[in-house]
Amino acid sequence: MAMATTAPTMALASVTLEVADPDAAHRFYSAFGVDTHLRLRASEAHSSGFRGFTLALTVSGPATVDSFLAAAVDAGATVLRPGAKSLWGYGGVVQAPDGTIWKVATSAKKDTGPATREIDEVVLLLGVNDVKASKQFYVGRGLSVARSFGGRYAEFAAGASHPVKLALYKRGGLAKDLGVPADGTGSHRIVLGSTAGAFTDPDGFAWEATALTTVPPAASSLS
Repeated sequence: MAMATTAPTMALASVTLEVADPDAAHRFYSAFGVDTHLRLRASEAHSSGFRGFTLALTVSGPATVDSFLAAAVDAGATVLRPGAKSLWGYGGVVQAPDGTIWKVATSAKKDTGPATREIDEVVLLLGVNDVKASKQFYVGRGLSVARSFGGRYAEFAAGASHPVKLALYKRGGLAKDLGVPADGTGSHRIVLGSTAGAFTDPDGFAWEATALTTVPPAASSLS
């Protein structure tokens, strides 16, 4: 007798960054080219050191990586890792003026065309203490695992109406990859939208109830 299957009961519906100056953050993210993937919210919550997450952009080639990194720096970002080749391709890391860390990367080591401003994929990587335990927590909430590599990494299937994927990485490994110390205190300064109600995950990342709709530009979320 075949086992009955059920559809996921939860999806990532939105990503909201908590920033000190939403207007300034909106200007930065518009210049960077990622404003349509985010919401912004004013917050003065204490936060120091590594906030435990990064947002990663996957693009077509090294020239496009460099284009995004240059746009971020021109808009006020700090370079944490300049664009460079690696075992997996080519990438670099910057920190936005609001403190959010962004990685831009490609699996291609050579360009096959000119730079573009197109983003192939956006992944929100949460740095967690125990990847297996956090994966099971989210599976229990209704997320579907797309890829998993033991206790090192887990990626969940993206929802049809939201462009950002959710993934889990060991906190220490993520910090090392980004070029920052792993220590940090205070608020994560990020709130995730859940289609299955509000909750807090084992690593303190907050989720709030949000309807699954197309993410509006960051400007429409300013309040």
